[in-house]
Amino acid sequence: MKKSVITLVIVVLVVAGLFFAALHGVGDFIQPVSQGVVLGLDLVGGSEITYEAMIPEDYDGDMKEGMEVARTMMQQRLDSLGYTEATCYISGERRLVVEIPSVEDPEKAVQQLGATAVVSFVDADGTVWLTGSEIAGAEYENSPTDSTGLSRPHVKLDLTSEGREKLYEASKKVLSRGDDKTWLAIQMDGEEISAPYVHEELDTDTVIISIGSAEDPEAEARYLAKIISAGRLPFELTTAKQQTIGASLGEKSLSTSLLAGLIGLILVMLFMIAVYRLMGLISCIALATYAALFAVAISVLHVNLSLPGIAGIILTVGMAVDANVIIFERIKEELRLGKTLRFAIESGYKRAMLAIIDANVTTMIAGFVLLWQGSGTILGFAVTLLIGVALSMLVMLVMTRILLKTAVGLKITNLKLYCA
Repeated sequence: MKKSVITLVIVVLVVAGLFFAALHGVGDFIQPVSQGVVLGLDLVGGSEITYEAMIPEDYDGDMKEGMEVARTMMQQRLDSLGYTEATCYISGERRLVVEIPSVEDPEKAVQQLGATAVVSFVDADGTVWLTGSEIAGAEYENSPTDSTGLSRPHVKLDLTSEGREKLYEASKKVLSRGDDKTWLAIQMDGEEISAPYVHEELDTDTVIISIGSAEDPEAEARYLAKIISAGRLPFELTTAKQQTIGASLGEKSLSTSLLAGLIGLILVMLFMIAVYRLMGLISCIALATYAALFAVAISVLHVNLSLPGIAGIILTVGMAVDANVIIFERIKEELRLGKTLRFAIESGYKRAMLAIIDANVTTMIAGFVLLWQGSGTILGFAVTLLIGVALSMLVMLVMTRILLKTAVGLKITNLKLYCA
């Protein structure tokens, strides 16, 4: 009895803590859900700009790779301009879609973003020695770069003949400075993204840019390779379409979606209590806890929430209840066979576990495929779906089991409270 009371107190404190964190936040780590969640373009309004790649007739490169380079360039430019909540994704084979929430002037955004990026190599005096036009290629590699034979992440630059001559002159000039500024800064639109040191005169078609003391050298090298490539796009990006998404439409959609979700949640809870009685009430407590935990999770992860994302949340609510329905039916079957309540609970969870895991794992596989192949709002649906499935399995399997065992420990064993 005493152990069950302590367990119940702990559960109550955990649930209260989750609701407090979701509504008010905890320090700098957990923000209130109203501040931590980033609302998508379809909810708060803003600008949507579609760019189309103009492919030259003689272009023989990898189109998919080229579009990914263009997307990386555009996302980097969005971040540098302060559009930290904006998203950029590939649509079809040759289109980029940029969504900027809360910006109602797409023409201004287009002017700021431009259509191409400019990479330049600049010395400490501000002299520009090379630009993206003198770079034939930039790619990430992880292989030995010196006599030690140790593999290290780095960027390999392939230069044109003109680029080779300019880099040779630049390296001689930098090495002759006689101070500690023997580096060439790599800049994107005037903003420095790396500043590798020059150790010798560079008279070669291929240049290795080593990564210094970065926290994640591999990620830094991959990023640098993409950014340098972005300055030498093999095609031009032109504005195909631009439009303003009204904030009033987004607000109406948000309120309608939240109302629909709330009505659905209340109806599900009433159904569970009516059919499963005490077990249904426990399921409702777990469901409310799941909602609070989900709010904390998307706030910590700063999920970009869109209408499809909300649909993913509502879908996982149904899946969470479905797991408990399977378990409770198994428990009722055991009770009808004359088993004790404690044994029926253990057997019910054991018999239902495989089916629940199978259903949730297959759903998560579908979610990962959407995350891998999807773009735009599809990604929002995939993210909320995956988070919801993972959390629902944790809460609805673990918490309901703890509460049912606690009820038995508190001598709440009248079978009429568990089955008809």
